[in-house]
Amino acid sequence: MDLALFDYELPKELIAQVPARRRDRSRLLIHDRGTGERRHETFPSILNHIKSGDVLVVNNTKVFKARLLGRKATGAKVEIFLVRRVDGLSGDCWEALARPSRRLSEGEEVLFDGGGWARLDKWLGRGRWRVVFRSESAAARIIAHCGHVPLPQYIRRDDSPSDLRRYQTVFASSDRTGAVAAPTAGFHFTKGLLTKLAERGVDVLQVTLHVGPGTFKPITVDNIHDHTVDPEWAELPSSVADRLNEVRAHGGKIFAVGTTSVRTLESAPAQNGLIQPFAEMVDLYIKPGHTFRFVDHLITNFHLPKSSLLVLVSAFAGRDDILTSYREAVREKYRFYSYGDAMLIL
Repeated sequence: MDLALFDYELPKELIAQVPARRRDRSRLLIHDRGTGERRHETFPSILNHIKSGDVLVVNNTKVFKARLLGRKATGAKVEIFLVRRVDGLSGDCWEALARPSRRLSEGEEVLFDGGGWARLDKWLGRGRWRVVFRSESAAARIIAHCGHVPLPQYIRRDDSPSDLRRYQTVFASSDRTGAVAAPTAGFHFTKGLLTKLAERGVDVLQVTLHVGPGTFKPITVDNIHDHTVDPEWAELPSSVADRLNEVRAHGGKIFAVGTTSVRTLESAPAQNGLIQPFAEMVDLYIKPGHTFRFVDHLITNFHLPKSSLLVLVSAFAGRDDILTSYREAVREKYRFYSYGDAMLIL
């Protein structure tokens, strides 16, 4: 399929630069695949669409301050964008992006304010490096004192202290720290809203997918089928698999919160039609033609034109119908992208 089929016009002023004043006061576009109906509501009305016996699947990954600003011995500025820890011979090793890459050399050290350093140990290609800190504790100190919240490039401002809280879901777990981009569909949930869901007999099940920088990787090929997505670490625990199978057996529906939850669920192995637990790197690229096995409904934000995330949502609800909803959202002046409004696809 031609990439141009996944394009749409978006006025720049609709790209949200800051979060809504309250998480659950964002707008919600209801997209009903069965009737073709579209309705405009506010996010708390999600309670009216999820029934007792249904489950909500959320991604509990936590974003860390992955963007480090340092300098070379010459004083030249260097940005290191941490991606994930990797095995190394000594010290604390990470896969990272580094800029300006063409002016960097293997073995070079990057210095940080307050002391501490990271060594550019090995060039991995495609803008990526293996970066080594003196120790895990040294890396933790540098991240805490010199790190910045890795806001997407379309947010045209520096990060602020409030982003450390708001560029994070309320179900983000400290022992699941590892994302460099947030699962933004989860931003709209509050603890109060989750309590109301529980009171209505709706379970909230947690999976993990550590969102990598590849979530913003543009599709650069003309045919979307020639695109690939970068691998990310995901986990679906056995307790979650058991509950999902029980819900499906009793006719309940699975609501996935965000494309990361969709990719985790759809990456899971199956045995005799039953979802199985797993913990491994995944690189599932969902595009039109994909048969969804474990997702009935999707809560999602509005995605960039010509992106793999828009392709995923189009695979779930149909390209023409999704683009019609996007055009309607533009006319109604919805807020787009990470800090924007939400869509519920029934």
